Parts: sequence; C-alpha cells; structure tokens
Amino acid sequence: MSTYPRRRQVLGAAAGVAAAAAVPLAAAGPASATPATHPDTGTGADEERGDPWGTAPDPVPVPLDALFDNDGIDTAGARGGNFDGSGYTFPGEELPAGRVEVDGIPFTFPSSAAGAKNNVVALGQRLDLPRGRYLSAVFLTAGSYGEASGHATVHYADGTTSGAGLGGSDWYSGSGALSAPYRYKPDGTKDEHRVGIGVSEIWLDPGREAVALTLPTTNPAQENKASLHIFALSLQPAAVGRALFLRDAHSTNSLLESSGAQSVEATVVNAGSVAVLAADRLTVSVDVPGARTVEPARVTRLLPGEQARVRVGIRNRGGVRPGTVQGGRVLATGRGATAAASSRDLTLGVADYLPTDASLAGHQAPYWFHAAKFGIFIHWGLYSVPAWSPVGKQYAEWYWNHLQSPDNEVYAYHEQKYGRDFAYDDFIPMFRAERFDPRAWVELFRDAGAQYHVLTSKHHEGFALWDTKVSDRNSVKMGPKRDLIKELFDASKRYTPELHRGLYFSMPEWFNPDNPWMGHAPRNPYTQAPVPYTGHTAGKDYVKDYQAPQMRELIHGYDPQVIWCDIGGANDSYHVIADYFNNGKNRPKPYEVAVNNRSGIPFHDFTTPEYTTYENTVVAKWESSRGLDPFSYGYNQATPDDRYMTTEEVVHSLVDIVSKNGNFLLDIGPRADGTIPEIMQTRLRETGEWLKVNGEAIYDTTYWSRMAQLGQDLRFTVRQNRAFYIHSLSAPGAKLTVEAPVPIRSGDKVTLLGHRRPLTWTVRGGALVIDVPEAARRSGKHVWVFKVEWQQ
Repeated sequence: MSTYPRRRQVLGAAAGVAAAAAVPLAAAGPASATPATHPDTGTGADEERGDPWGTAPDPVPVPLDALFDNDGIDTAGARGGNFDGSGYTFPGEELPAGRVEVDGIPFTFPSSAAGAKNNVVALGQRLDLPRGRYLSAVFLTAGSYGEASGHATVHYADGTTSGAGLGGSDWYSGSGALSAPYRYKPDGTKDEHRVGIGVSEIWLDPGREAVALTLPTTNPAQENKASLHIFALSLQPAAVGRALFLRDAHSTNSLLESSGAQSVEATVVNAGSVAVLAADRLTVSVDVPGARTVEPARVTRLLPGEQARVRVGIRNRGGVRPGTVQGGRVLATGRGATAAASSRDLTLGVADYLPTDASLAGHQAPYWFHAAKFGIFIHWGLYSVPAWSPVGKQYAEWYWNHLQSPDNEVYAYHEQKYGRDFAYDDFIPMFRAERFDPRAWVELFRDAGAQYHVLTSKHHEGFALWDTKVSDRNSVKMGPKRDLIKELFDASKRYTPELHRGLYFSMPEWFNPDNPWMGHAPRNPYTQAPVPYTGHTAGKDYVKDYQAPQMRELIHGYDPQVIWCDIGGANDSYHVIADYFNNGKNRPKPYEVAVNNRSGIPFHDFTTPEYTTYENTVVAKWESSRGLDPFSYGYNQATPDDRYMTTEEVVHSLVDIVSKNGNFLLDIGPRADGTIPEIMQTRLRETGEWLKVNGEAIYDTTYWSRMAQLGQDLRFTVRQNRAFYIHSLSAPGAKLTVEAPVPIRSGDKVTLLGHRRPLTWTVRGGALVIDVPEAARRSGKHVWVFKVEWQQ
C-alpha cells in the first residue's frame, strides 16, 4: 500500500435546521442579574466511582456495499473499472483491502476484485445509519474532474435534520490520506501521475439520535463533470460524562516558535457530555525514552463534540541522535488522572532531509505560515509592459502565450498596437522599473496587514528578476539593470523585518529552446519565423544546467521563507527541496520555510487553489490566491477601477478563507515602471484599516472543528484557550441570532471588536442571541466580528 503523508481532511460546514448543542448552553450574559448554572458541570457517573474520566467509544465503520454503484479500482490482472467516466481507475495494488486505519480512525476499505463496485457517486442517496448519538461522520472521498462537494443532510429520530457540506479533492491532485503513484489508463497501461483519496468529516449533533444520512447531489461519473465519490464511512459515537480521546498523534519536524523545541502534534476530541474547563487542568505531554517534554500543551476550554489541535514541545536527551525512532505515548492528563493516551512510534529530533518521498514527508508548513493568514502576491515582469488582455477573461501575464493564437484577442491587439514584427523580447528594454521604490512597497504591504509577500522571481516568459549566473536573460544584464529581488528583500529586512519573504518560481518556460513548454522555441506568431530567446545560450540540459541551478541561486543567495513553484513538469525538485530545507543549518532557529504543491513532485507543505476557494474546512494547510483584478495577476491596463475587488470583497474573502484553515495570498500587479496602481494601494490600505481593528480574529487563529460557516453570512474562528469569534458578513440588526452550538458559558464576555462596551447575550432554544445596540452596529464595516471571551 502506498500512503501519502499529507492528509487532506475536509470538515463539514454544518448548517443545522435544528442545530442545538450537545447539552444546553448557559442562558446568561454579562447583563444578567443571576448567572445561570451550566448543566454540564455536574459530577458524572465515572467520577462518582473515583475515576474522573470515562472511555470514549471506538469509531463504528458503516458498510456502504448496498449503495456502491461505481467500480473505480483496477489491478493489472483484473480490469473493467471506470472511475471518472473516461476509463481511468485507481490501482488496487497500491490501495488497502479490508480494514484500514487513517488518522486513528478504522474504515472498511472496499474490494478491488474484477467487476466489484467499490464506491458510491453522490447523487442524493439516503443511507440508513445504526441508530445512535454521534459526534461526527468521517468519510474517505475523492472527486473526479475537480473538487466536488455538496450539501449532506443528517436525519434524527425526532424528525429534525442538520446539514453539512461534504466534499472531496480532485483525485488527480495526488494528495490525500491514501494515495498511489500512478493510475490505470483506459487501455490498461499506467499513467505515472499520483492520485489520492482524502478524508472528509461532518459534524453530527450528539444531543439527538441520528438515524440516516442523505448524500449530496453531484454529477454522475462522466467526462469533464465534477463528481463526488465515497469509498468508506465511520461514525464516532458520543459518550456520557467526561470522555476524551487523542486522534492523529505524531512527531513532526517543526519547531515551536516559543521555545525552539521539536513539536509533537495531536488532536484532542471531547467525546463526552461534559465540558473541559480550566479547572480540569488538562495537559498534553509526551512520555518517550530518549526525550523529555519541555513545553506541554494545555486545553482550558473544549465543549462536548469539539476538537483542539495541540503542539507539545520535546527535546532529545543527551546522546540521542536526531532522527532516532522510539516508541512512546502521547498523554492527556487532568483532574489528577490520565484522560486519554495514544501509543506511537515517534521520531526524536530533526535529521537532515534526503531527496526521497519518505524523508520530505517529515516536513510541513511552518507554524508562522499557519498564523500569518494574509500575504501579498506580486506579479511583475516583461508582461507588465504591454499589460493587456480582455478584462475578466484571461491572465494578462500570459500575454506572450496568448499572442500565439490568431483566435485570441491579444493577437489582434498586438498587431495593431506594436506591429507584426515587434517581438515579445522587444519589451525587455521597455521594462525599466525606473520608479521602483522597494521601501514604499514593503511599507504598503505592512500597512495592508499582510504578514508575508511573494514576488515572481521568474514567470513563464523566462525573464529573471535577479542576477542569475546561468543566463543573461535577467534584470541585471538588461532591462532595469538592477537586482530587483535583492532590493525588495533588503528593504523588507530593514524596514519591515516582521514580514516574511517569499519567491514565486516558474518551473518550465514557454519557449526556452532547450525545453519549450509550448513545444517550440520563440517564433513570430504572424509569420512563424524563428526569433531569438534574448540572453539565453542554447544547448543546456534544462533541468540540470538551468532550472535547478537557478532555484539554488534563490535558496542560497536570498533565503526565501516561501518558495512558490508553478506548473511542475520536468524537475530535480527532490534534491533541490531537500537542499532548501537543509539550508536551515545557516538560519537562526526556529526559522522555517515552506514549499507549495507545484514543484512537480508529490511532496508539498500547502496546496494552492487560485481564483477559487473551498466550501468546507480543509485540515491540510492550503492557500488561496487571486488578483485584485477580476481575472488577472499581472497588471491589466484595460481594467477600469470599478472592476477591481472592493475592500468589502477582499475582507469577505479573507474571513471566508481563514475560517476554513486557509491563507489568502492577494495579488497586485505593478506597472513596468515599478509603481503600484493607486486603486490597488487604496484597497490594500483599507484592508489594513479593517485588520487593525479585527486582526485578532484572523491572525494566529484556527478553524472551529464543528463548522466553518452558518448560512451565507456567518463564519467562525477560534483562538485556542482564549476566545471564539463570530464573523457577520452582513450588517447585524438589533439582535444577532446564531443557531449553532457556540462554545459560550455563563460569565463569558461578548463584545463587538471596535466597540468598547460588552454586549448582553442569552441562549434560547440552543441559539446564541446577542443584543447589538445601534452604536455598536455603526462601529463596524465590511465584516462585524463578535468576540466571545472565555472566562477561565
């Protein structure tokens, strides 16, 4: 079996028709004369017997055989499947059979026997469940022809329902809890491209007895239609009293920023009916020979049904070499007893990275990247000179490629504006960057509230913005005659040292004569006559002598904290990325770096949807990017100011993405002279003004395990052990009603960020109701953020 180390887990965005908490919430706020007693603080049966912690029930695999309607798995000797409607299938040799455990959850994985159905395409089928009270339903899913998702409905014995988004990532993206290094083509041969099956989880109300589940309605498995496929299902039962369990406990190669200690991660799940509070003194630690816990994790608020991801810091004892594997236990203790334990093999210390899947799999997105949430993308290059495409239709930075097609509007535009004999490389002397002020740039990014910036070091046109030694096709030898990356990074280090610095790098080049991505060297699109690839000396091995050396120049010369690759294709990324990670020997600790999912190999620290987002929470780290322009990263001079994103749209996008565990990389396109259009500057500064007031609900927060959003207008974020945030995307009325099991208790304080006075609140029928006076409503704009400050 081949398993991919990066799980892509989707948590359902529940929108309960009768969504109530597992237990009633306190019906009292700061203005109440007499605080109500929270009903889940009583003594449970286990505590009466002397044991303060009960046992969480094991997950229950649910057979799906009766619903299976698709054969998506083949083997070399047993053909006949058709997963995606085009005849492609998963390889059964690389997948499990029967019982399989994923992130500590047991599933029954279906058969790959010839002719056997092994997954259900979600078309609104109803599935009867073993009657019971459950915290969640966990699925193994995949999408064919793209990300696929829809609305699932949970049915309860009392006739009520709750709703949740259920989705699956595109199997062709290769990420997931289960994956294979190839797929079978319709003719039975191997397509050497990794495919994957991920985990998707939806919340159920443990206060009601579940009886059935209706699957979303997506598309039948047909070519070019996105379909959601479900392979397996397990239910997590709820317990009565105090009961916790640990999920997905494992060592990491990440370092805690507070101490520099190695991090061991685990998810603490409250499976019981009693809240975890500060008085329980719940602590997570590691017991393993060869290392000691130096920074335990604490959980001071976890209501029934909720989850909290924690990080425990450990250090090797003297003489234990980095990379030593040792059996140990991750322990959750509280009230003087062990609440939960997970036995695991742990890797102690961080050894040097090797150019292999197994070694690189130990790396993950650094914690600063998780906390940052908001970055600025900068597309700047030769394409910034013509800076034209039909508005909202295609990327302006793809000008040279668009120019190749007589059917594209750029073809006619270029002929009229510049003439048939004006080659793309004739833009090089026009790219002068004469008004580029790197200090003004980075101070604008800081004022926007961004935490990092990512500059295009080289786009698909192959023009490098640094002093590369492997080609004269760069901004130092021609054009601006300046090392633009160095100037930006130097300014960032000096004037905005709090910002993290990253670089985009295109793996292929459209028309590089040594390895043209588009199949041919540069030519006149009107006559087809060959034209020079300016500054390039032909005859190199593209990967060995050109691409890999350029990436190493960036790594060792500029030490970016993010390398944002694009396109993939031919590469030596295993060696280059291992070199990048090992270059940390020369960095102060902890100073960690990240690589996205487009370097051409399966490994990645985060995924990168562009001009789109996910419907639900995705636990594996991701980052959504888009331009302020309606559909371009590079500057498009044809775009009028009123077509750019409004500040409200920027803030709404940021809140939506962050609530689902994503980062927002918002792109600007400077002009060729280095100036940033005024409309872009205005949008960034206005976003920064909102973040000055509301940033605590964005930075260093995490998703709420129960749901990311409620309806169209509400989103949620959590600052662990401190506060819960409700984001209203529309102006609230005199009362804000939140029909969700908000983690609030008697004595907690509710405020609207930007308004100083606490607000009165109550809980009615399981819904939180907040009184919002007119003065509070007037104090907000774009998104109104309500803070539930937990009192310990």
